[in-house]
Amino acid sequence: MYKKNLVFAAACLGMLLFGMVFLSLGTVFTFITSKYGVTELTAASLASLLPIGILAGSVVFGPVVDRFGYKILLIVCSICILVAFEGIAFAGSFTVLQLSFLLIGFGGGAINGGTNALVADISSEEKGANLSLLGVFFGIGALGMPVVLGSLAKTYSYESIIAGIGLTIVIPLVYFIVVGFPSPKVAQGFPIKQSFTLIKESALLLMGFVLFFESGVEGIVGNWTAKYLSEGVGLTIENALYALSAQVIALTITRLVLGFLLKKLPSYIVLYICMAVGTVGSVLLLTATSMTMAIIGLAFLGVGFAATFPVVLGYVGNMYSALSGTAFSIAIVIALIGNTLLNYLVGVISNSYGIAKFPVVLLISFIAMAIVFSVVLKKISSKTKI
Repeated sequence: MYKKNLVFAAACLGMLLFGMVFLSLGTVFTFITSKYGVTELTAASLASLLPIGILAGSVVFGPVVDRFGYKILLIVCSICILVAFEGIAFAGSFTVLQLSFLLIGFGGGAINGGTNALVADISSEEKGANLSLLGVFFGIGALGMPVVLGSLAKTYSYESIIAGIGLTIVIPLVYFIVVGFPSPKVAQGFPIKQSFTLIKESALLLMGFVLFFESGVEGIVGNWTAKYLSEGVGLTIENALYALSAQVIALTITRLVLGFLLKKLPSYIVLYICMAVGTVGSVLLLTATSMTMAIIGLAFLGVGFAATFPVVLGYVGNMYSALSGTAFSIAIVIALIGNTLLNYLVGVISNSYGIAKFPVVLLISFIAMAIVFSVVLKKISSKTKI
């Protein structure tokens, strides 16, 4: 037996860890370049290992939780992240550092998918609302890493701070060991046959493609906005990064509000509203001529991003509850592919036409996402509550 509140708290701790993982490279970039004496280009090669690890973890977690349950996944992933943080702090070579980032990505990717599937499993009528509240802890983890490093860097070495952050993971690790979790859904063997059946589900694939665009726009905003604001709008890098923080803060606050709003309004209406706000944010960013306009546009984008994952994953959890872990794996992998491809597309467009076209990609992506979501609603409206 398990207690829902204790399990939800475990999921929130796991998502907090993923938030820390997601910004781990950016927050320690200066430390890496100075300690290892490498060029920024060489250090930037680590950026490719983190998403590879996240993708691998996202592929693996679904069948694992369906077969073995959530406890073992959360325990193993926490150990992976702990070891990776210590590896980053004390690595004796750049190779060890590369392996650490691959490991931290794998643990983070698996724990992200696993905690989302876990919350969907323990939630009956309020999946979207609870998934939205879960997402708040991603924001806390993502914002917390740079704040902790920035506040302690003048007193302690980066090695000590990163190692200390790693050791704090012992706390959620012990919690995961002690708390009871839902039983595995598959008693024997891996659900290979059922997994292939899910891959053929058009509704699941379409929901994955909504997340394809959502993950893509989130990724390109995080990776390209600072360059756009500095080169296209004329802000300093410092002010561009400050403006970018408005998006993360708006996303986190909106997810907190959605935790209550999704209990009052139909999920699809909330998502359409957020998409509309995000579309306006894209236009504001496209026409921005000052830092104030940029901050407002990015805040609108944060609101626009907030509902998609909680609402769509809530639908996935409702429709494929028998193998929710595997279904979440499929949807999240499609989302990560979207992140990779849209980032590549912006790079190509930026190289050919300039970074000024970046918000146009955002705008088109929001429109495409709304169109695909409309098709999804027609597919699933007779099968689950929308």
